[in-house]
Amino acid sequence: MASDYSELSRRIKQAGLLRRRSAYYAAKIASTAVLLAVGWTAFLLLGDSWWQLVTAVFLAFAFTQIAFLGHDAGHRQIFGTRRANGLVGLVLGNLLIGVSYTWWVGKHNRHHSNPNHADLDPDVTIGALAFTAAQASDKRGLVRAVVRFQAYLFFPLLLLEAAHLHTASVKAVLGGRERLDRVEALLLLVHAAAYFAALLLVLSPLRAAVFLLVQQGLFGLYLGCCFAPNHKGMPMLEGGKEPDYLRRQVLTSRNVRGSRVVDFLMGGLNYQIEHHLFPSMPRPNLRRAQPLVRAFCAERGVSYSESGVFGSYREALRHLHEAGAPLRPAVADAVTD
Repeated sequence: MASDYSELSRRIKQAGLLRRRSAYYAAKIASTAVLLAVGWTAFLLLGDSWWQLVTAVFLAFAFTQIAFLGHDAGHRQIFGTRRANGLVGLVLGNLLIGVSYTWWVGKHNRHHSNPNHADLDPDVTIGALAFTAAQASDKRGLVRAVVRFQAYLFFPLLLLEAAHLHTASVKAVLGGRERLDRVEALLLLVHAAAYFAALLLVLSPLRAAVFLLVQQGLFGLYLGCCFAPNHKGMPMLEGGKEPDYLRRQVLTSRNVRGSRVVDFLMGGLNYQIEHHLFPSMPRPNLRRAQPLVRAFCAERGVSYSESGVFGSYREALRHLHEAGAPLRPAVADAVTD
């Protein structure tokens, strides 16, 4: 089985799909910078107006597009060296959206190493959610009440995702003692100072508070909606019984079908299987790699999961509902089902 991945990797390399796409990323970084500049320019021009809520929605979209580029830098898709990707990642993550690049990369790499592992994947060991019946049974207090109906609360909870990312970032950099931690802390401070100064200098306190809630809430919701379909509802791994690398990555991941519009809106994360097999593959090559990977999986008899956008959400929510079942009365569940 180990040779299966070696063979697939050979085919992918022969197709040139691991080569850097410098022109694409130069254009992508430039266009995303324009998005951000347009958003903040509109913010300054509109002044103290409730129309700023439109700007808040636009900037939530721009922040998420920046996060996608930070994700690509974290996987060394943009440049060939760790240093160059790291520098870009610090600007994109810490300075522009207020999320610690180094903390996120460490967390995300653990996820890639152990996708959907009940004990080792940080994306399925979340305090407010349960992804297995055992996790649900271990919840206590208010969290237990949330998990009971987590399928219904999932999207509202995503509105808090940006706040979680900011809080975790601050904790990570304040707890570190390396020189990089100090640099990251400074960049986070600059971001926070500029962001809050802009809100308080341009908007009244009430409008500033509403703008903050809308922009950050939708930023987290958009991010969560792009990550949620990728693994939720796919097989969970536990203990030491894990398949080989290729099967571990393919069987726990789900692709989202769609057009180039979906590719753009989801930052390429809709090709989750290809991304997990080849994390350093540049984003624009994922679409081209998909037919090769899908055909190879068919050759080897490996299940390759794809769903439409709404179908993927339905599968994810069904899984969350089933995981919370031990906490619900049987009668209530029978009515719901």
